[in-house]
Amino acid sequence: MRARFLGIAELTEVPSVAVVVDVMRAYTVAAWAFAQGAERIVLAGSLDEALELKARHPDWVALKDGPPAPGFDAVNSPGMLRSTDLGGLTVVQKTTAGTVGALAVREASLVLCAGFVVAEATARLLRARGCDATFVVTGEDGRAEEDLACAQYIAGRAGGAGTNAAGYLRRARASRAAAELTQGVRKGVHPDDVDLCLELDRFSFAMVAAEEDGLMVLRPWTVPSADGEVRHGR
Repeated sequence: MRARFLGIAELTEVPSVAVVVDVMRAYTVAAWAFAQGAERIVLAGSLDEALELKARHPDWVALKDGPPAPGFDAVNSPGMLRSTDLGGLTVVQKTTAGTVGALAVREASLVLCAGFVVAEATARLLRARGCDATFVVTGEDGRAEEDLACAQYIAGRAGGAGTNAAGYLRRARASRAAAELTQGVRKGVHPDDVDLCLELDRFSFAMVAAEEDGLMVLRPWTVPSADGEVRHGR
């Protein structure tokens, strides 16, 4: 598998297959939302769109980056979300980089959203498809070390290499994003957030985004394991 690693602003054409990586914290949060029973996640293009969707669907759960805000039910923190029952619900998610990256490649034939928590399942799906992929490194204009490390790790695994995760996880833990979360620079943070974002293969599903009724919708995707066993999305 050939892989390209691009920031959002570097996307000059629509890739066939895109893997949108946001480790800290959008797609770690999304994975936890599915683990807590969410049926789907609508990726909003703006805070106003998220609030409009929430107003039209009061039973949906709206979450955003930063501190709690009127109209939103939750913040973009895996540590906070892991105790929330989302059984059967739709979540609306708007974040600074992760959701922006997915919307930027919404016309791709396959859009995967990923972090370390779903790394192996994402790599298995890429291997099964046997396709080249463009990895969208969402943070810091494509320079976020935690996102690049995760993207490179998934690419290595998808290519069939016996890639050891330790070095990639060390890079992510030493990243600027991890420091900002740990030091309280970012708001809406739980003390466990960094550790949860670096919990390799916590979940056995991949996450696939596709358009549904004009919305970009993320869903968990069952991926057969290496031994052929079917592991279910949650």
